[in-house]
Amino acid sequence: MIYRSLLRPILFRLPAETAHGLALASLSFSSTLTKKLAGDRYRRSPFGKLRRFGLTFDNPVGLAAGFDKDGVALSSLAGLGFGFIEAGTVTYHPQSGNKRPRLFRLPLDKALINRAGFNNQGAADFVKRVSLNKPDCVLGVSIGKSKTVDLENAVDDYLKSFELVYPVADYIAVNVSSPNTARLRELQQADQLDALLQALQTLNDKLAMKSGRSALLPLLVKLSPDLETDELAEIVQVAQRHQVAGLIATNTTTKRAGLRTNANKVAALGDGGLSGAPLRPQAAKAIATLYNLTRGTLPIIGVGGIFDANDAWELIAAGASLIQVYTGFIYEGPSIAKDINEGLRRIISREGFVSFDEAVGCRAAEYANKSS
Repeated sequence: MIYRSLLRPILFRLPAETAHGLALASLSFSSTLTKKLAGDRYRRSPFGKLRRFGLTFDNPVGLAAGFDKDGVALSSLAGLGFGFIEAGTVTYHPQSGNKRPRLFRLPLDKALINRAGFNNQGAADFVKRVSLNKPDCVLGVSIGKSKTVDLENAVDDYLKSFELVYPVADYIAVNVSSPNTARLRELQQADQLDALLQALQTLNDKLAMKSGRSALLPLLVKLSPDLETDELAEIVQVAQRHQVAGLIATNTTTKRAGLRTNANKVAALGDGGLSGAPLRPQAAKAIATLYNLTRGTLPIIGVGGIFDANDAWELIAAGASLIQVYTGFIYEGPSIAKDINEGLRRIISREGFVSFDEAVGCRAAEYANKSS
């Protein structure tokens, strides 16, 4: 493929964040061309329309938060065949993020390490831009805590972002699991999460009544892969109590075990979240655990180490009813959504399932008991 043989080697010679910015800028200027090149075959799902938390998805393959934080290239990205895009993470206050360099490739491991720190132009700027150019697929918006806001005031900060992005979002994802904002992961603790979700759903209800919506806007929570089973169980109870629409599993990991890249080189890169192929076993176990805890009643978006249809199938079999890619998109290129969808059709047929939904969670018990 041209991307892997020609474009990727050129991009990988550049610093990772420079290459990312170049790719995003190129996409932001080429939405019409992208759609023409991609065509309907990129968007077409071999499984028909999928219904998840009240929304209709053209196919199960989405783009994870982090790639287009400010919503500058959403139409072009939709043209590449993603069934949905999760933009952000956005914060109420604009912020530059952590000091550069903060994004690193580990090609031997098909992985990335990032400590970006929610660099974005702010929720208000995001809404202005997306209001003028919303993509023609399901759009999720990930919201996070502003770095300048103390944890004690985090709820109010999330509420401000939620209210701003509400008009342009098909669903909102609450990011409480990035390892790159100080103390953010403490919001996954049951009492902290309980207070946050209660406040968000109260506002959600008020905004629904004000706008004439017949139901709450779907609210999802993105979780860390580094949580233990008992912690996940507590989170599930909180999520169910507040009618959360779904869970996203998982964010990046702070673990570094089992990498092929030289340990001293990895250590020299410093802190940050690890994504890519090494994350997939952790993600699969977390997804399977959540699926079993909820008995399959709460939709799970699976993300972590998906590069091809076999990887996607692993997370679907574990319990994911939708999947997202990020690092795989960086390594595999613009045809990844099409390739995964076509590959999944063959796998699901080979495994003897009549429909996509029938396959979800078929090996959840097996993956939940695996060591990650």
